[in-house]
Amino acid sequence: MSDSAHRIRLLLSRSAFALEVDVSLPARGISVLFGPSGSGKTSLLRCVAGLERPSRALVQLGEAVWQDDAQNIFVPTWRRPLGYVFQEASLFEHLDVEGNLRYGQRSGTQNNSMALNAVVELLGIGALMKRRCHTLSGGERQRVAIARALATQPRLLLLDEPLASLDHARRQDILPWLERLRDELAIPMLYVTHAADEVARLADTLVVLDQGRVVAAGPVAEVLANVNTPVLLGEDVGALLVGTVQERDTAWHLARVDFESGSLWVRDNALPFGQRVRLRVLARDVSLATVKPEQTSIQNVLHMHIETIVPDIHPSQVLIRLRNDSTVLLSRITARSASVLGLYSGMPVWAQVKSVAVVQ
Repeated sequence: MSDSAHRIRLLLSRSAFALEVDVSLPARGISVLFGPSGSGKTSLLRCVAGLERPSRALVQLGEAVWQDDAQNIFVPTWRRPLGYVFQEASLFEHLDVEGNLRYGQRSGTQNNSMALNAVVELLGIGALMKRRCHTLSGGERQRVAIARALATQPRLLLLDEPLASLDHARRQDILPWLERLRDELAIPMLYVTHAADEVARLADTLVVLDQGRVVAAGPVAEVLANVNTPVLLGEDVGALLVGTVQERDTAWHLARVDFESGSLWVRDNALPFGQRVRLRVLARDVSLATVKPEQTSIQNVLHMHIETIVPDIHPSQVLIRLRNDSTVLLSRITARSASVLGLYSGMPVWAQVKSVAVVQ
């Protein structure tokens, strides 16, 4: 498969708004479409699949053009080498799991790039092969649905909120499998969600939609730390850091994760040394001090500089973007505290990180 970027440019008129998109996406990894309900995420996915035909469009995967109205090109859905996973696993109830996968394999291309047993092993469904679909749990059904989509040997995997119908426990069960797909497959994925935790765990590239428009797009860490992305403001606003496990304090069940310009102590999840992990630091969990704190219960204190101070969603608060070399954090504090401390752009401060979530 070509490593060149994918291009999606389209205009689709709706009664409530017009979906107008022009983005380039990398040829590998998970590109997440994120935004509130009704922002156009599923419509965009359906246009890429050819299930809806916008008034004008260019849909290009590497060198392959699926739609280009300027050249009068439109490849119908059945000829587009893609896999589609819906919110509800649409399995054939009259077939067992193996029958569903064999059906997917038959509808794939003749040029086998992935054996069916590799898909089964990748998603850990070998023990389910003879089970009837009605006996599967929600998480098992979604894994089978993903496996069936992969059995077609697609060049692109589309996932439309695949965890939305699952409860919290089942969502936590299936997220590691999705991470494994991202890390082990060369197949690019376009993933729709409005759940911030799925963005933090899965996204390589993040596209934020609001009322049919792209309001932000780029590498996930950059977009999440952008204080000018209003769709992301709220309780889930925060930064994403990537580091490696370098030390373990067995007495206190903690692990130290190092990144380019610092380190953070996190709860020890028995990750091996050298393991690459993502850390999610919410803005509400970062407080600021103008002198280095001493005799504090907070374990993680980082020396940073204030880059930007902007009003938050409530006038009592401000959102502050902090930087130290390549490391970016966000802090949400009261406007009163910012005034009392005399905070300003460029000012050195100490960021106290009260809680860190290991999301990978």
